[in-house]
Amino acid sequence: MSGFISTDMLKGVVHFVTTAQSQSFTQAAEQLGISKSAVGKSISQLEQRLGTKLFHRTTRKLSLTTAGEAYFEGCLVALNTLNSAEATVLHRQNVPSGNIKIDMPAAFGRAVMMPILLGIEEQFPELKLTLTFNDKIIDPIEEGIDLCIRFGEVKDSTDLVAKKLGYQRLVMCASPDYLQRFGTPADLDDLKKHRCIMGYRKGSPLSWLVKDKHGNDVRFNPTPTHQISDGDAMIQACLAGSGLTQFPESLLTQHIKEGKLRIVLKECIPAPIELNVIWPKTRHLLPNVRYIVDELARQAEDGAFN
Repeated sequence: MSGFISTDMLKGVVHFVTTAQSQSFTQAAEQLGISKSAVGKSISQLEQRLGTKLFHRTTRKLSLTTAGEAYFEGCLVALNTLNSAEATVLHRQNVPSGNIKIDMPAAFGRAVMMPILLGIEEQFPELKLTLTFNDKIIDPIEEGIDLCIRFGEVKDSTDLVAKKLGYQRLVMCASPDYLQRFGTPADLDDLKKHRCIMGYRKGSPLSWLVKDKHGNDVRFNPTPTHQISDGDAMIQACLAGSGLTQFPESLLTQHIKEGKLRIVLKECIPAPIELNVIWPKTRHLLPNVRYIVDELARQAEDGAFN
């Protein structure tokens, strides 16, 4: 094969990457603005040229073969390098522009991150944000996400990069109305008599992180009265007096100041948890990603996430 890259070859790569990221010919066709059959034909031609199958195809699922996974990683690096090269030629490496996808926890994303990101967008109007609010764990590479905001320690990974933005204190709270009706819990055992609003993921309630009587941070599983998969809805339920819940304190600060919520069991507050921004290594040198990560780090130093 010669070193010349034809238009058809580059088009096939783009079609392949879009299909791999969406895991659907139909969705890839919608994103590319072409027909589903055109996408399928393009992939078939690419497989014929490479002499190998890139996808496992069934009636229910489309997934990459081993060869497809290796080719996908190489294609992502190549396309991101092209994007970076174009930005450099256009002298935009210091002026964020174009699309960037950011995924955040629902309540924290709306209350804390949105004002920061909208401020960045106002400063750089050529920047186009695609924002998703998600309380479940996702794979940013599989989902095609450029940046993720997540709580908790990040496990070592060869595919992801993480930067710590700071720490968040987890507090348990309830509304004054709830505490008047049901009383204030005296200790963790006392929570057995209380109504608890728990997060909900993959069919199970999410445990709380608390400090036990020995001073150790442990996972605690009170009996859930309500199980809710959305952080904003959990806070609204707590404000309405439906029970106790646990959240990063930064999300509740205003409600606490206004007297709408009260912190309980302060002696059980665990050590603060990490707040991280995470991104795929393939996005590491892209101007948009680099700028937003640097800006979030700068604002973290100024106390934006405390």
